[in-house]
Amino acid sequence: KVTGSKLQSKEYTRYTGYPGGLRKRTMERAQQHDPTFPVTTAVRGMLQRNTLGADMLKRLRVYAGAEHGHTAQKPKVLTFDAKGNLKIG
Repeated sequence: KVTGSKLQSKEYTRYTGYPGGLRKRTMERAQQHDPTFPVTTAVRGMLQRNTLGADMLKRLRVYAGAEHGHTAQKPKVLTFDAKGNLKIG
């Protein structure tokens, strides 16, 4: 979930390698194409720019929706209040 008008105003850019080949995509279109893209891109921006950061990104698993294949690990649901603070209990 994003706040404000980020879905329409935030843009992701990539360069094709050709003259005039700068391509822009809004967050809304990026989510329609791949729902995990905005989260993965945000995490990539927070990681180190070296081989350690690349290895960490390889281990990242982002799922679109609540279904995942990790029920054997008994994951716990984290809940947050309106300010974004973690609620315990």
